[in-house]
Amino acid sequence: MSLFNVLDVGGSAMQAQSLRLNVTASNLANAESISSSTGQTYRARHPVFAPLVDEFGDAQRGAGVRVLGVVESSVAPRQEYRPDHPLADADGFIYMPNINVVEEMANMISASRSYQAAVEMMSTSKQMLLGTLRLGE
Repeated sequence: MSLFNVLDVGGSAMQAQSLRLNVTASNLANAESISSSTGQTYRARHPVFAPLVDEFGDAQRGAGVRVLGVVESSVAPRQEYRPDHPLADADGFIYMPNINVVEEMANMISASRSYQAAVEMMSTSKQMLLGTLRLGE
């Protein structure tokens, strides 16, 4: 694998982690939203990734990360009995998203650190490329 391919791998990793950070931020922003029915309730979203692989002779090698999409959680929204709330349904229930704030914060920290690692890897690759160019001097 050449150093130029390493930059492609790092770039795809940064894109994937950036999407993960955005989705996590959206989940955190909607964690306390309330609705009057399960159909209108915000549901947690999560990105789905897959490895990109290149065929290299008889072997496969990693070529980065591919985003397959963003999926909604299938976990039912939280239901809370609050008959005095203006958004309560006929039975007195309000519905809140199925978001665990602690899990989302851990996700955000993990995505941030993964992004930082990809930036560091790309910076090191750049320094190696520049060092290679200086060998001809």
